[in-house]
Amino acid sequence: MGINSFKTVIFLTLLTILFIFIGGLIGGKEGMTVAFIFAILMNFFSYWFSDKIVLKMYRAKEINETENPTLFRIVRRLITRANIPMPKVYIINTPTPNAFATGRNPQHAAVAVTTGIMQLLDEKELEGVLGHELAHVKNRDILIGTIAATIAGAIMMLANMAKWSMFFGGLNSNDSDNRNPAGLIVMLVVAILAPIAAMLVQMAISRSREYIADEKGAKYCGDPLALASALRKISYGAEKIPMQTNPATAHMFIINPLKGQSVANLFSTHPPVEERIKRLENLARTY
Repeated sequence: MGINSFKTVIFLTLLTILFIFIGGLIGGKEGMTVAFIFAILMNFFSYWFSDKIVLKMYRAKEINETENPTLFRIVRRLITRANIPMPKVYIINTPTPNAFATGRNPQHAAVAVTTGIMQLLDEKELEGVLGHELAHVKNRDILIGTIAATIAGAIMMLANMAKWSMFFGGLNSNDSDNRNPAGLIVMLVVAILAPIAAMLVQMAISRSREYIADEKGAKYCGDPLALASALRKISYGAEKIPMQTNPATAHMFIINPLKGQSVANLFSTHPPVEERIKRLENLARTY
């Protein structure tokens, strides 16, 4: 297991422990048990159904090779280099330039590109973008990111429950500590800090995977500068033509679609575009 994979396992474990801990604060041992079962169910649901939900959310349309032979030609070149099966290909009808991949593993994967990105990029730049997305597929980053987002969202939900429960005499009727002022202060601090901690952990997971996907995607397309150019264009285009996006799915896109739209960008799941471009330019010098 590589260092980044090890970090990802640690981060996912921290998210799960935080989720169960908050469940325990709300409902004692019973709350911890319920939270643990709920975490398992969430991960199961994310594993099997998250890809279908996201594609429907953005009204992505599956296409065949006759409808866009250029796009399929690029994807076929890349999967040969990445040694993965052919994914399903989708198009999202929006002028905002962006792309994402989804699916629980390389055998059940899909790549989706917007009409805006196909109009904005040349073929080599588009190959760099799709190489990045297929690197996510090969590394199973989509599943990891989806599970992280699901658990982080549940932690935020539990933290809100904790805050509301304090108005009704404490979190756990069997634990007198939760009724004293010190216990309530601890609960208030946890309720406020837990969502922030969850977002920071989710951000750390996603950012580390983005750098890896950039490097592998550049190698698949054979031109790091093409991907760097694509990132520069997409970032500018996404700012000029914002995309209506669910924040829970923002981590899936190659460029953060929430940029310039929300204070949530303080907790962006994407590394700075300038840093990604700099790394790709450094990588190009080794070619």
